[in-house]
Amino acid sequence: MLVKTFGSAVYGVEAITITIEVNVSGGANTFVVGLPDNAVKESIQRVESAIKDNGYYMPRTKLVVNLAPADIKKTGSSFDLPIAIGVLGATDQLENPEELSKYVIMGELSLDGSIQSIKGALPIAIQARKENFKGLIVPKQNAREAAMVNNLKVYGVTHITEVIDFFRDENSLQPISVNTRDEFFANQYEFEIDFLDVKGQENIKRALEISAAGGHNAILIGPPGAGKTMLAKRLPTILPPLSLHEALETTKIHSVAGKLPENTTLISKRPFRSPHHTISDVALVGGGGNPQPGEISLAHNGVLFLDELPEFKRTVLEVMRQPMEERRVTISRAKVAVDFPASFMLIASMNP
Repeated sequence: MLVKTFGSAVYGVEAITITIEVNVSGGANTFVVGLPDNAVKESIQRVESAIKDNGYYMPRTKLVVNLAPADIKKTGSSFDLPIAIGVLGATDQLENPEELSKYVIMGELSLDGSIQSIKGALPIAIQARKENFKGLIVPKQNAREAAMVNNLKVYGVTHITEVIDFFRDENSLQPISVNTRDEFFANQYEFEIDFLDVKGQENIKRALEISAAGGHNAILIGPPGAGKTMLAKRLPTILPPLSLHEALETTKIHSVAGKLPENTTLISKRPFRSPHHTISDVALVGGGGNPQPGEISLAHNGVLFLDELPEFKRTVLEVMRQPMEERRVTISRAKVAVDFPASFMLIASMNP
């Protein structure tokens, strides 16, 4: 029997809906096709253990799992849950398998069936709403983040049995409700450190106020202990507050990079990133086999602070020139090119 479930893959800061087709037929062996990486291929072992550990069975005949579109590389462990639910549907262990096509399902499985968090829940939710899915099922740790998207029912789950029970009876789970406006305004003006704390230093404070007002880059030159780092860290507290659109854009990038704290819904304060001077080019601008955002993208709509500027490698500084001009960075690979936004204020410091 052939059953289809739906998941999502994140490329750059956007998501693409992936159709997971599970077919059980005569024969032997298990095949996962559709350009899966090792983490996706290994999912069969996790799926089998989670299914058997909860009193269900894995088919002993031929099992084919196809991740379509088949020409896009699938990475990560978040396809475990939709594959497991597809296997249960294809072996008639799930009631109402036709309901599966109305939901996007994502989650990493443990061997006992508990569900671990995923990256990129916010862009996945935005794409699910765009394609008019009825709901989104994600790990509980990511549910509040995904629930920022309105007109989409988001369900947070902690165990595979909760998902199975949900497809038997939709009332077994309640959708997560988040008030976007309340979350946005809740902590916007609460800072652990504040520009107000700085005593004296009138000239440099004036310079940084002008810099903040116009979004200008600045370099602080002074002897050790003069207060360069202390002032730079407090700069985000005098920048204009994020708009809701900017907050969603910033949250999206941190979500994709897996840098959002657990149960966080929205980044409502301007980010401040301070990479160490030993950082590589790829870590700064982004990249890797499966392109991930770098420090300049994580500082989008905020401040990137380069402490001890002359200590940074020349190649690292050279590679920042184009993203600073274009306010975005394009990572090109043989089969894929992804864009990451990188509109940040650069503050650097050095000794005379």
